[in-house]
Amino acid sequence: MDFRIMGLDSSPLFSTLQHMMDVGADDSAENKSFNAPTRTYVRDAKAMAATPADVKEYPNSYVFIVDMPGLKSGDIKVQVEDDNVLLISGERKREEEKEGAKYVRMERRVGKFMRKFVLPENANVEAISAVCQDGVLTVTVDKLPPPEPKKPKTIEVKIA
Repeated sequence: MDFRIMGLDSSPLFSTLQHMMDVGADDSAENKSFNAPTRTYVRDAKAMAATPADVKEYPNSYVFIVDMPGLKSGDIKVQVEDDNVLLISGERKREEEKEGAKYVRMERRVGKFMRKFVLPENANVEAISAVCQDGVLTVTVDKLPPPEPKKPKTIEVKIA
């Protein structure tokens, strides 16, 4: 589909989508653009877009709430990268088909999911807890105590 025909060529989003579709349609090595996103990037972007989350701030903590219906705790990973990025990831696998049963409709999402959150400076990455209950993952990141105000330094004035 050519978005330019529909008069949508002025939007950067549509021009990027058009470019991605053009690259996918013509896979010859000489026509590939170095600016096209990699498959890994596209897969991760889809996984992040398909994983909604709520973030709450309390006086002593930050709480991240992510719906994870049907997942066991072993299917979910919570990590801290680069000392300030909270990464929640995992994979929902397709159920084994039983003999004589076939899908009439399949709407539940299967595959990898991921979310990344840049933590604020006052987040204590050493005090993180995660609980998955009733299909809802709750990750709590405690806040560091506020720094004590610096006391003014008194300098004795000598009389000469």
